[in-house]
Amino acid sequence: MKTTLHEDAVSAPLLSAPLATRVVSPRTRLREALERGGIVLLLIVLCAVFTWCEPVFLGVDNLFNILQSAAIVALLAVGVSITLAVGGFDLSIGSIAATAQMAASYVLVVWHGSAFDAFAACLALGVATGLFNGVLITRFRVPDQLATLGTLFLLAGLQLIPTGGRSLATGSILPDGTETTGTFPDAFLAFGRARWLGVVPVPVIVLAAITLVAVLVMEFSRWGRVLYATGGNETAARLAGAPTARYRIGAYVASGAIASVGGALIAARVGRGDVGAGHSLLLDAVAAALIGYAVWGLKRPNVLGAVTGAVFVGVLLNGLTMLNAPYYMQDFIKGALLVGALAFTFSIGRKTTR
Repeated sequence: MKTTLHEDAVSAPLLSAPLATRVVSPRTRLREALERGGIVLLLIVLCAVFTWCEPVFLGVDNLFNILQSAAIVALLAVGVSITLAVGGFDLSIGSIAATAQMAASYVLVVWHGSAFDAFAACLALGVATGLFNGVLITRFRVPDQLATLGTLFLLAGLQLIPTGGRSLATGSILPDGTETTGTFPDAFLAFGRARWLGVVPVPVIVLAAITLVAVLVMEFSRWGRVLYATGGNETAARLAGAPTARYRIGAYVASGAIASVGGALIAARVGRGDVGAGHSLLLDAVAAALIGYAVWGLKRPNVLGAVTGAVFVGVLLNGLTMLNAPYYMQDFIKGALLVGALAFTFSIGRKTTR
């Protein structure tokens, strides 16, 4: 069908106008703001409610106590986020932390090692486990969840064998009947208990340093872009020349190393090797990492969002404890708030996209 020059001149601006300018209504702007900051807004609301009920909640000491209690979960959530970025999922991260704290305790109280030896043992364990996971996934083609689930059970059993299933401290009796005589040196305990300038706990400083490095690598470096490209479309990334297998292995090695730091923090804080440590770390870390999807509306795994999610959980548990909420209700309340917050954020984002 033919059109006249006049008709073309009139219709062209009408067709191109929506492409040139986008009229955003106030309602759409509000939805976009809620999508980006919904979790942060809810965090602020929680702090306001807890402060109204217990004014001491916003005290400096309590705030740093919250950060200290959330530091280990946040570290593990960072590791989970890195593996999620490459399309994987590290289910062994809680067992790595638990086994690392047992390894550090064994080095100190059985082998009479130094604080440096204990840290080195933790890192070696984390790197070796991450490498083991990566090789299973890339070389033997085992699916990520199944490979890391198998590693979870391996480590859960491994940490019990040297001590016969008992916790480990000075004076513990080993399966062969010998008594441990080593001690936790002050230099090691300071890693989990000391406060910089008498205010900032060392675990919070460790978390801040690792978070900063992880954010710089994941968001502003070529390595981070390749990691996300591998998770988005591994075949396309490989055809573009990226060594995707190496990056996947590197992601799991980084996850294991970060988890081992969390294990060292646990041992330094409690001053013994606790066989019960780490049982809830996996679920809390995964929850924090998944909350990170909703932070700032990114809808993808990201380090800063995972740390925000861990702080969110820490604030919620601390506030419920201060309000003397029954312990058997805390998990339910935590789950209800998390599900509600995520559903709200993602439903808002879906409407905005439409």
